[in-house]
Amino acid sequence: MQKIDKTPEQWRAMLDPEQYQVCRLKGTERPFTGKYNSERRAGIYHCICCELPLFDASTKFDAGCGWPSFYAPIEESAMVEIRDMTHGMIRTEVTCAQCDAHLGHVFPDGPPPTGLRYCINSVCLDFKPREGA
Repeated sequence: MQKIDKTPEQWRAMLDPEQYQVCRLKGTERPFTGKYNSERRAGIYHCICCELPLFDASTKFDAGCGWPSFYAPIEESAMVEIRDMTHGMIRTEVTCAQCDAHLGHVFPDGPPPTGLRYCINSVCLDFKPREGA
């Protein structure tokens, strides 16, 4: 996978302030405010920074946590997992493998078949519905 490397100025020019704060500075959106939290159409969720396909909507589920949740990425190679010890917790951050955008975190409390819950910020995603969805 070819890495995308841009300067902070280039990222600021292409992202809105909230997208920049979350994707590039590892922020988070407030729970239950993201535009994709309640999205139910069939389609593919892409990285907002580089358009890498990340999640198929068929793996999305309602975790009740306030952020879009998925039990598996389209390709495991699309994400990098990083140990996150901020905020007095030990979590696993997930970033886009192509552009290093912070996406959210993955937790071991999801549904079958993986048992994982990828808790992802809506502002990090670009949803492309399938035709007819």
